[in-house]
Amino acid sequence: MDLDFNNDLEKRISDAFCVFDHHGDKLIDVREVGTVLRLLGCVPTEQEVNEVISATETEETSGVVHLTKFLPHVSQLLMERKMEPAPPEKILEAFKTLDLENKGYLTKENFGKLMMEEGEPFTQEEMDEMWPVAIDPISGHIPYELYLNQLMVYL
Repeated sequence: MDLDFNNDLEKRISDAFCVFDHHGDKLIDVREVGTVLRLLGCVPTEQEVNEVISATETEETSGVVHLTKFLPHVSQLLMERKMEPAPPEKILEAFKTLDLENKGYLTKENFGKLMMEEGEPFTQEEMDEMWPVAIDPISGHIPYELYLNQLMVYL
């Protein structure tokens, strides 16, 4: 079944979805939903990913999402600007809040503990991917303004 796209947004969503449609049947495993959303530039929480899954999972076959349900739902979320990354100013403010002594950096130990234990915790694998970019190789600390500038290149 071919789909007609009404706009560039729908085409982008479909293209991202189809990266994970390994059989060409317009179906993806629910475990890929978060990855598709992130590929689209979203920054969803696990709860938001689960909400998208609940809204788009097929009734006939549990565990999969069909493009015809995913496309309109995610189009609406993106048009409403849901799951967007936080603006750099807000991220910098958060880093400064964690920097109680106003040193301009955070220690790997303190930041790692917060990232793995507070809010929506990171996995060790996610932390291992983050460290090479976040940590200054000379001081061993996280100079958060520099790190934030590096993050903005990817957003």
